[in-house]
Amino acid sequence: MEDNVPLWVPTPDRIARAPITAFMVEASAKAGTAFSSYAELHRWSIDRRDDFWSLLWDFCGVVGDKGERLLVDGDRMPGAAFFPDARLNFAENLLRKRGSSDAIVFKGEDKVNRRLSWDDLHALVSRMQQLFVSLGVKKGDRVAAMMPNMPEAAAGMLAAASLGAVWSSCSPDFGEQGVLDRFGQIEPVLFLAPDGYWYNGKQNDVSAKVQAVLAKLPSVRQAILVDYLGTARQAVTAMPRAVALDDALAPFAAKEVTFERMPFAHPLCILFSSGTTGIPKCIVHGAGGTLLQHLKEHRLHGGLIEGDRLFYFTTCGWMMWNWLVSGLATGATLLLYDGSPFHPDGNILFDYAVSEEMTYFGTSAKFIDTLRKSGLRPIDSHDLSTVRTISSTGSPLSSEGFSFVYDGIKRDVHLASISGGTDIVSCFVLGVPIEPVWSGEIQAAGLGMAVDVWDDEARPVRQQKGELVCTRAFPSMPVAFWNDPGGKKYRAAYFERFDNVWCHGDFAEWTAHGGMIIHGRSDATLNPGGVRIGTAEIYNQVEQMPEISEALCIGQDFDGDVRVVLFVRLAPGVSLDDDLEKRIRTKIRAGCSPRHVPAKIVAVADIPRTKSGKITELAVRDTVHGREVKNKEALANPQALELFRDLEVLRN
Repeated sequence: MEDNVPLWVPTPDRIARAPITAFMVEASAKAGTAFSSYAELHRWSIDRRDDFWSLLWDFCGVVGDKGERLLVDGDRMPGAAFFPDARLNFAENLLRKRGSSDAIVFKGEDKVNRRLSWDDLHALVSRMQQLFVSLGVKKGDRVAAMMPNMPEAAAGMLAAASLGAVWSSCSPDFGEQGVLDRFGQIEPVLFLAPDGYWYNGKQNDVSAKVQAVLAKLPSVRQAILVDYLGTARQAVTAMPRAVALDDALAPFAAKEVTFERMPFAHPLCILFSSGTTGIPKCIVHGAGGTLLQHLKEHRLHGGLIEGDRLFYFTTCGWMMWNWLVSGLATGATLLLYDGSPFHPDGNILFDYAVSEEMTYFGTSAKFIDTLRKSGLRPIDSHDLSTVRTISSTGSPLSSEGFSFVYDGIKRDVHLASISGGTDIVSCFVLGVPIEPVWSGEIQAAGLGMAVDVWDDEARPVRQQKGELVCTRAFPSMPVAFWNDPGGKKYRAAYFERFDNVWCHGDFAEWTAHGGMIIHGRSDATLNPGGVRIGTAEIYNQVEQMPEISEALCIGQDFDGDVRVVLFVRLAPGVSLDDDLEKRIRTKIRAGCSPRHVPAKIVAVADIPRTKSGKITELAVRDTVHGREVKNKEALANPQALELFRDLEVLRN
């Protein structure tokens, strides 16, 4: 997994210009000792969390009143309170910049192109804020959106946050029940939706779905239909309690946006767990913790500065959308994209990068792997000279993916593999622009995050696989779960395994370089013969093979033990014969260990995924074992589960 030579080393000039370098100078002055490495800075950020987060507030110029107390009950998790006397408004911090330069650029596949200046964005937020107030929206009310990744979604969130309302969103490709499973729990007073969206060059009209959802959300006073396909005005004629956004905004002229400053932990948004093992959990995140964590990750770990052009391929149903929109707080331009990343072909995002002089290119490990297997090499076809950082998340990025970025996309670039989750609306481990990049490794734990890897006996381990934990409280921990009296579900989700320690549910390993490898979700970890194996290790081997488009691995209960079963989706024209099975097993044995070698290899036509593109090992495992999958609406392709039901090959 590790080589003796890093894939990339930042130049002295790049290190000197990185915001984290300036921050390290200020941290050294505050600590009274000169930090000479990221590791030293990180240790201080853990040992003196109050000083670290306070300095970050000042360094990033947070708008608001910090208050006297910085951290109360810091040894309690949950229960710690960061900046308990502070008053701020999230939207005020994102809308500091004004002027005619780009705030948001929007590309809806090859069909729609729009551009909003900072003044345009202010005007839109102002008018939406006035509309919300006219509809009686007040502090604590929920505003729900089933929206494409378009400017009105960002403006709607900012308008809600400006008033202290709580934002929650999903993408318009969710099925009716999937939307109701989420928004039905939180009882929104407003519901934003589009008339439709583009995907793979095709129009998808969602007006009938909007009408069906609205009929089952009695708390909604008004549905607001955003025009994307050009049919919003027509669609609302058949919908009670619905109005087209353009008509709803018509009475309101733009004026200065007003911001109500609220406590640090005031709810900002509600995100949802993937929900493939039951109804999604409603995770409430606070405004202050989200703001500080995102500022830290953008400025210090991502190297963003004012005027940068920030892109992340995401939908409004994934936490990376919230993370992306927060980029406005650095004065960066958001480059939004909605639709398929491969329409009309795999060049579209790189065309976008060139035309808009993108500086930060965010994507998923799956996209990089698909691009690698497609034969496309942007390094040969696109001038990506403006791109300083390529970021990958969503699932572990393989060593082959790391190599492809440098060989096939760009050689002099900071490749930041990052990992965290919806649970913390941010990252535990991520990139460090002043440190080398090693193949297959996430560079480091985030500043202020007391990340470790523990074995089953709660002992820290090095260069061994174990549970990813965080041993001290941090600002972006959830405020609560919605409708969770006494916090029982919240505590059960993260603190049952180890008392007063966040157990994240990832199977992880520290490397010799101080980086981290994520081996997959620990609840999907395989246990043949009682030995824990991460599924990502198997995927990293199998998906190197050109015959395999993608793979999914589960542990099947069989004959009193657990056996490894590997499902493969084959490349076009390939069949699973004895020779290919033998080569798959040889590849896994050589690259992992004999214990990783599957007892059964099964070819399937499709592999089920969540809406955010993650393969669903637990749902497949339940299907194979004849158990009901409780929330198929969380899947992008739920019909694929039937391919795994009652398979003859798994009976013996």
